[in-house]
Amino acid sequence: MILAESPRRQRVTKLVNWGHWFALANIIIAIVIASIFVFSSPMPGTGVGTVYLLANWFGHIGFMTFFGFVIFILPLCYLVNNQRVIKLSASIIAAVGLALLAFDALLFNRTGFHISFHAADLLRSEAQSTMAIESWQQWSFLLLLFVVWLGFQLVLANAIWKRVERFTRYKIGIPVTTFFVSCFVTSHAIHVWADAKLYQPIIKQDNMFPLSYPATAKTTMSRYGLLDLAAYEERKQLQFNPDIHNITYPAEPVYCSVETNKNLTVVVQTDNEQILHLGEMDQTSLNRVANYYSTASSIEGLMISTLFGVPEIYQDALSQKRPVLLALPLGLGMPVSIHSDEALPLPQLSGYQQPITNNHQGLHIAFMHSADIGSYVKSTLERKHDIIVATGFGSEDGKGSLYSTLELNATLASTEDLAPTILGALGCNAPTTYYSTGQNLLSPNRAWLVSTSGERIVVFHDNKRTDVLSNGSYEISDMATGKRSKDPLNVDLLSQAIKHLSRFSTQN
Repeated sequence: MILAESPRRQRVTKLVNWGHWFALANIIIAIVIASIFVFSSPMPGTGVGTVYLLANWFGHIGFMTFFGFVIFILPLCYLVNNQRVIKLSASIIAAVGLALLAFDALLFNRTGFHISFHAADLLRSEAQSTMAIESWQQWSFLLLLFVVWLGFQLVLANAIWKRVERFTRYKIGIPVTTFFVSCFVTSHAIHVWADAKLYQPIIKQDNMFPLSYPATAKTTMSRYGLLDLAAYEERKQLQFNPDIHNITYPAEPVYCSVETNKNLTVVVQTDNEQILHLGEMDQTSLNRVANYYSTASSIEGLMISTLFGVPEIYQDALSQKRPVLLALPLGLGMPVSIHSDEALPLPQLSGYQQPITNNHQGLHIAFMHSADIGSYVKSTLERKHDIIVATGFGSEDGKGSLYSTLELNATLASTEDLAPTILGALGCNAPTTYYSTGQNLLSPNRAWLVSTSGERIVVFHDNKRTDVLSNGSYEISDMATGKRSKDPLNVDLLSQAIKHLSRFSTQN
């Protein structure tokens, strides 16, 4: 007896076949969208790192997309009889999923972090800054893009449905499945090895894709005696490489005008002694930012951070560069000079050096010991100059204060903020991201800051200080008390901060 399939079984079989082809088409689209993550990140630079990148790219994105099909679409093929409802539902699900992936990719390209609950505050601040002007037009445009994208998914779903019998003749299910499963397994296997060896070209890719949790070595291997955790932790301490040799500074040409008739003096303290008489002047004429941090580990690093507006990690790479802070005003006709009680760190700065007795108009930047600052500030104020005084270098945690006659609208600041604040006070409106990792304290747009101190990355946010080594070990402390905090690491903020910190680096 020959038993024919029932009409319902035939319909379910066709729907399942259609679903697999629809999922494959969207896997390919998702892989293309995910290329934004790949090209927004530094290339691995090694053969093994590149193999892992490709395997992780295809394996993780393929798995994530197919998992969405199994969870949301495949059950509909068995539970819903109307094929139009299934195609519409699948198109909406695919459109929403891929739109979220595209949005996450663009967010990662801009900020270095993915959509998550931890990133909600950061995402809100980004949205406010990017969509503050004509926001309803921009939201309408995004809605229109989504409608077009949904229409494309509907066309794709119908096109596959009409040709599903023809597609089923192509026996590609096993090869395609084998390829993606092999990529998925290979990427995790390589990551286990890289995690055990602390192989940075692979480890640094851990946060590249959303919802990525690659397998690690230390827990399983140590359980069976295959990995010495003490030696592993010791090797981790050797992974930090603070040298950055290839940079683009400034990142973009800086075009702006300055008010050459203005007079501004900047004083940066180079020791940690009490400044006489500055306190009483603070009571009368100087505004104060109490949470000011000078995290440089050397006087040379302090000078680099002040003049270039970038952390000391860039010190060696700036050996042939001229700071925008000095070159721009001087090129526009404003007198500029540096006074320093210590030797200047770069030879190209020597042309700006003048004695402290040179009281010309324009921009003065002085690196001074505490004993001389009080009287110098007093005489500067008597000459009707605006002034900025930065303290804190050499203190245990780098915390000092920032004093100024300017209206500083910030509660948190660092040395890298000085250069954009100075240029902003002189009337330059060029984007600060072109030449600095800091921000203009006259109109700040970030509630966090990032810097470096020796072999550490330091992030300040929400009254917490996070010190991180590049190998992943970290310590969180309370900014007010200095005591260690048990708060979890905000990985999204850290990722954004590191991306911001390395904006001038061209290293792969």
